[in-house]
Amino acid sequence: MKILPEAVPSHGSDRERQVRRLFSEIAPRYDLLNHLLSLNVDRRWRRQAISALGWESCPQGSFLDACAGTFDLSLELCSREGFEGQVVASDFAAPMLRAGRPKLGELHIRPVCGDSLRLPFPDRTFHGAVVGFGMRNLADLGLGLGELFRVLRPGATVVILDFAVPSNALIRAGYMLYFDRLLPKLGRWISGHPWAYTYLPESVKEFPSPAGLAERLTSAGFRGVGWRQLTLGIAALHWGRRPA
Repeated sequence: MKILPEAVPSHGSDRERQVRRLFSEIAPRYDLLNHLLSLNVDRRWRRQAISALGWESCPQGSFLDACAGTFDLSLELCSREGFEGQVVASDFAAPMLRAGRPKLGELHIRPVCGDSLRLPFPDRTFHGAVVGFGMRNLADLGLGLGELFRVLRPGATVVILDFAVPSNALIRAGYMLYFDRLLPKLGRWISGHPWAYTYLPESVKEFPSPAGLAERLTSAGFRGVGWRQLTLGIAALHWGRRPA
């Protein structure tokens, strides 16, 4: 399948503009596509991400869901027994936040239209932060990690969940066949968007490996950095702590 030139957001401000446009346009069917195209396994990944956050040490705290989309991670945190805090859900695509608003009810989730490269929060605000499938869409990964570090309180944990390319050659071959051939066609058919699900596999290929992202977290100042593969390596969960 030939990728249209506009299907691969480039770098810097142009990438930022294109990615914002992409998620704004697919917002109405984002949840359906997420669950369908991942065979619903994304729900389990999100549960694992929240379990790694360590929110239990401050159940009444304030937590950031960056690149929040339609609030799935925010909702998972608020659903945990014993959680009495607040989640601030930030995303730079306002249509994504609007699409997810009906799911919020009376939960303590505060949507904020904010760019993860320029988070609109003071230093040392949050007791923890989580990012689901958003870091690889940032125009500047280092700047995004720096912003997460800045808004976390000392001792707070960040958890990053994202897709990865499996290390096993056989699994990788089947995965890339699905990603490169089937997913773009299904995504285009269901969403009606001409290139969003062609961009997805390209963004995964460009993103650092799990080991590479761990190095970037360490370079950004995080300590206790670790990661583990999920579901045969098609996704990875990372974590790190801002030093006390």
